Amino acid sequence: MPIRTVVWGENVHEQHNAIVARTYPDGMHQCIADTLNEDPDIEATTATLQEPEHGLTEERLARTDVLVWWGHAAHGDVSDLVVDRVCDAVWSGMGLMFLHSAHFAKPFKRLMGSPCNLTWREAGERERLWVTSRNHPITQGLPDSFELEMEEMYGEPFGVPEPLETVFISWFQGGEVFRSGLTYKRGAGNIFYFRPGHETYPTYHDATVQRVLKNGVKWAFNPMVRIAEPNAAPNVPVDTAPEMIEERGPKLHSDGEEGFR
Repeated sequence: MPIRTVVWGENVHEQHNAIVARTYPDGMHQCIADTLNEDPDIEATTATLQEPEHGLTEERLARTDVLVWWGHAAHGDVSDLVVDRVCDAVWSGMGLMFLHSAHFAKPFKRLMGSPCNLTWREAGERERLWVTSRNHPITQGLPDSFELEMEEMYGEPFGVPEPLETVFISWFQGGEVFRSGLTYKRGAGNIFYFRPGHETYPTYHDATVQRVLKNGVKWAFNPMVRIAEPNAAPNVPVDTAPEMIEERGPKLHSDGEEGFR
């Protein structure tokens, strides 16, 4: 069965910026989905901010193996209810790949638990990405480095937790460097952050970037059965403890009480 993937995009710049509309006439989300669908192991559909529940209902997320998220101008417009759903799905085992300006997306900041801040400059600089982990599944089929002729600069420090692994480091024409490919695990879910993809440049038409996207989805996919209740924190009765114990001392909670959250 192919990896069921949903590519989520704001679909805002495509509607209001002529350069973006020419570069991605069907939207960045559709361009990315079309790329992923070139791989027979991936089955990609799209969802956008403008759809009811942003296209991410509980039922759809339950059927999604990997979610791909691109955001920039409308992070604040994303419903907190949908953010809760996305994070629950990740903790349950859904994979999630965050792209470019999604470092400030609500789900990314929630899952990282950090400011996710960085430095930036929009000057059409050349970017060179270096592979820092040759044996990593995300870097399979890639050269040791590759270049993008025009990209937005993101610079360190990047306010995120230390990753499981850094798989790409970028150098920009102005001299800055940035950790452009980071992996994380949150609950049972795998997370991959991949930096390139500023909307006014044709980054997602680049063949090497497209290879990274396909590899990223495959790495993020967790074939195990989802955890049913990732937020469960049950009160375990004394008589079901693995070892026999005698209850003693004062109690704050009553038997069967859910406890405070």
